[in-house]
Amino acid sequence: MVYQTEIELATRRQGELHNLTEAVESAVSDSGVQTGTVHVFNVGSTAAVGAIEFEPGLREDLPQMLNRLIPPSRAYGHEQTWHDGNGHSHLQATLMGPSLTVPVSEGAPVLGTWQQIFHLECDIKPRTRRVIITVQGE
Repeated sequence: MVYQTEIELATRRQGELHNLTEAVESAVSDSGVQTGTVHVFNVGSTAAVGAIEFEPGLREDLPQMLNRLIPPSRAYGHEQTWHDGNGHSHLQATLMGPSLTVPVSEGAPVLGTWQQIFHLECDIKPRTRRVIITVQGE
């Protein structure tokens, strides 16, 4: 069985995180799948999906770490081509990845006690994001 749904997120700024855990749990519940996987995918090249303890300190630490590793700069090749200020956004999103796959057991995503699923905006301007949630299993 395969079930798919889509959620839309409005982001305001680079580094903004959204907790997707409840939406993913709802999708798994709605699917009726008891054992399988749930795949969460961001549509677009300047945002990421992952798992983290969704608490205030880490919600600040993750974007700050990415800005230290891949800082905003006009020196990136993307900037030389497009001059749109978001070359680092593409690189940060690529490093983090656009998707996450989580096991489903007993009709729920298998997550650690302090583990939540997040969406991270890496772009420099507000966006409307589409996130596709696909549940597969039996």
